[in-house]
Amino acid sequence: MTCEIRRIFIVVLDGVGAGELPDAALYGDAGSNTLANTALAVGGLKLPNMGKLGLGHVTEILGVPPDPEPTGCFGKMLEASPGKDTVTGHWEIAGAVLERPFPTFPLGFPETLISAFERAIGTAVIGNCAASGTEIIARLGAEHVRTDSPIVYTSADSVFQIAMHEALYPIERQYEICRIARSLCNGADEVGRVICRPFTGDGEGYDKRVVQKLEASGRPFELGPFRRTERRKDFPVAPPKTVLDDLLDAGRRVHAIGKIYEIFDGRGLSSHAPTTNNTAHTAALFEAVENGDADLTFANLEDFDMLYGHRNDAAGLAQALEEWDASLPRITGALKPGDLLIVTADHGNDPTTPSTDHSREYPFLLAYGSSLNRGIDLGIRGTYADIAGAVREAFGLAAGPSGVSFLKALLH
Repeated sequence: MTCEIRRIFIVVLDGVGAGELPDAALYGDAGSNTLANTALAVGGLKLPNMGKLGLGHVTEILGVPPDPEPTGCFGKMLEASPGKDTVTGHWEIAGAVLERPFPTFPLGFPETLISAFERAIGTAVIGNCAASGTEIIARLGAEHVRTDSPIVYTSADSVFQIAMHEALYPIERQYEICRIARSLCNGADEVGRVICRPFTGDGEGYDKRVVQKLEASGRPFELGPFRRTERRKDFPVAPPKTVLDDLLDAGRRVHAIGKIYEIFDGRGLSSHAPTTNNTAHTAALFEAVENGDADLTFANLEDFDMLYGHRNDAAGLAQALEEWDASLPRITGALKPGDLLIVTADHGNDPTTPSTDHSREYPFLLAYGSSLNRGIDLGIRGTYADIAGAVREAFGLAAGPSGVSFLKALLH
C-alpha cells in the first residue's frame, strides 16, 4: 500500500436507497428501490458523475448504465441494525450497531406520556397521531393558532414531532419545548428523535380568526398556506460511543455538516457547519474539501428525504439528485492526493410507493480518490459499520466492535 489516506469525507444522501434489503417485507417495504423506481417514474435519471464513480453497477437505474471504466469503487451495504431511521443508519455508519430498534407509535403516543408533556409545557396539545408533516399542519394549523396548542405527531419512524407556528412560539421557546419532550421520552417511550417542526403562513386567510391572531402577535409571518420553515431542529437520544469519539481521543479532528451535529448530539465532533438545505450543505462540503483541516468530514444532505421522499415527489427527488450530481465534479476536482470521498445513504425513502415513510433498503457505496484504485467492486458489505472500519484503518485506530474495513481494496 503506497498511498496514505490523509483526509476522509463521508457524504450521506439521506433516503437515497438502492433496492430492498432481504428483510424488507418485514417492514412493509417489499419492492422498494428509491433510485430505480424514481428513475422509472420520471423516464430516466441523468446522473453522469455518480454513474462515472460506479453507481450504475450497484442497481439497475434507467439512464445510469454501468460505466465500463468507472473512476471509483462501488458496492452496497446491509443494515445490521433493526429499523430504518436516520439515527440508526448514521450511528451504524459510525460503527455502532443497535440490538433493538427504537420504538414506534403508529397509533399515537401513550396518554401517560402526553399528559406528562402537557403538564410540563403548561398547555394542551392536539394531534397525537401518525401523519405526514405537511398534511398535519394543513389540517390542524388553524386549530393550533386559535388554541395555542402545539401539534404532536409521529410517523412510521421513531420520532416525536412537534409543530408550532413561529409567530406564536418564538423559535427558542420551540426548542425549549422539544428539550422537555426529549427529557420525558425515555424507557419504553425512548424515541430516536424529538423533532421541532416550525411553520409559518396564515392558511391562506380562510379563517379570519387565525389571521387576526397572527396579526395581534406582532411577529412576522408569511401570507399563504402553512409552510414548514428551515429552522427544524432534531433532539436525538444520546448516542453510544462511535468512531467519532475515538478519533477525537486520538487527537484527530472531526467536522460535521448539516444535521450530523444533531444526530450525534454534538458527540465526537470538533466543529460543525449548521447548514439547513442541500445547496448550503454542498457549499460547506466544497469548502471543507478545498480548505478544511479535519481528518474526517461527515455530511448529511437531507432534502432528498425531507422534501421529496416523505412527500412522494418523484419528480422533485429526481431534480434534486441531478442537481447534486452536477455539483459533484467541483468536489472531486478539489480533492487532494490522499483524500478519500465516500458517498452513501442511510436508508431508503421510495417516493413511488404508497407510504410516505422510510424504506428498508441497501445504501449504495461509492468510494473515490484521485490517487486510489478504480473500478473495484466492493460487493455487498455486511454492515454500514464497514465505513467506520475503513476510517479506523486509515487513521491507525484499533478495530471497533463492528465493521470490516474495505480500505485495502482502495489502495495501490
